[in-house]
Amino acid sequence: MNDDRAYLEQLLHQDIPLTQALGLGVSSWDGSELRLSLPLAANLNHKSSMFGGSLYCGAVLAGWGWLHLRLREAGVTDGHIVIQQGQIDYREPVLGDALAVCAAPPAAQWDKFLALYQRRGLARLSLHSRILVDGAEAVRFSGQYVLHR
Repeated sequence: MNDDRAYLEQLLHQDIPLTQALGLGVSSWDGSELRLSLPLAANLNHKSSMFGGSLYCGAVLAGWGWLHLRLREAGVTDGHIVIQQGQIDYREPVLGDALAVCAAPPAAQWDKFLALYQRRGLARLSLHSRILVDGAEAVRFSGQYVLHR
């Protein structure tokens, strides 16, 4: 596991203990896309599919983790990330192990977010996550994340 992946997984398990119960792992990080693993066995509901709350947590945490790692790469370490708003669309039941994936927003949006934070100490960024099962999209999530000093 590369340093960024190990760092984020340890941070999530230490600061958000629920991630351990979810069996959440950091599958990959390439500087623009984060992938978190969610095993079905740890997140089963009464219908033998993945619990909606687990899917929501995975989607939120994919965005949070993406933002945390990108800020760390940009040298921004004085802020706190919170989710302000989220909307989820459960398109298909999740019947197997899943990946929560968050990709980079457009560069102009990212640059504006960083500049605003540096100027005001407060900025908002919309990020989109997907839950994939065997490469197929089962869940879509849009979240507004706030970074504040």
